[in-house]
Amino acid sequence: MIIGYARTSTIDQSAGFEAQLKELEGVKCEKIFREQVSSIAVRVQLEAALEVVRQGDVLVVTKLDRLARSVGDLMRIIQALERKEAELRVLNLGMDTSTPTGKLMLTVLGGIAQFEREMMLERQREGVDRAKAEGKYKGRKPTPDAIRQEVVRLAGERMTKTAIAGQLNIGEATVYRILAAASQQRILSLERG
Repeated sequence: MIIGYARTSTIDQSAGFEAQLKELEGVKCEKIFREQVSSIAVRVQLEAALEVVRQGDVLVVTKLDRLARSVGDLMRIIQALERKEAELRVLNLGMDTSTPTGKLMLTVLGGIAQFEREMMLERQREGVDRAKAEGKYKGRKPTPDAIRQEVVRLAGERMTKTAIAGQLNIGEATVYRILAAASQQRILSLERG
């Protein structure tokens, strides 16, 4: 079976998401797992795809950065596929892991992608530091208390983070940040009490 996986970091990237789905359908993926979540978040659909893969199957992604956030992450995914005797194909690279050369090239390119990401983050940090020094950086606007309380309330009612973000017209990352802070606050309260 040919299994596809599509991912974008945010729900705002609908054009890129649709393009991935179209490409995966074009290579005859029989089942496509899709999610719009940051690569650093828990990728439930990726884990589901890795669970579904069986011997002889091929997991297909359009680009390497849609699949893995680092070389270590890429190696974990490749090893999970190898244990199941399945393969990985990356469409924009024309590469698959069915050959030793494909495995080597994928590892090398994964290292380059990780290096590029780290360089980009370093430049971003330098830019923020420079803007702060010049008094131009204001940082993220604080989330009003009423919104924070509503996020916690809706999460308590078992509403999904995506649904909460949509209902309150805020970013999904903001929902995650608010819930993480609320959880940390509860832990500190329990430790003190």
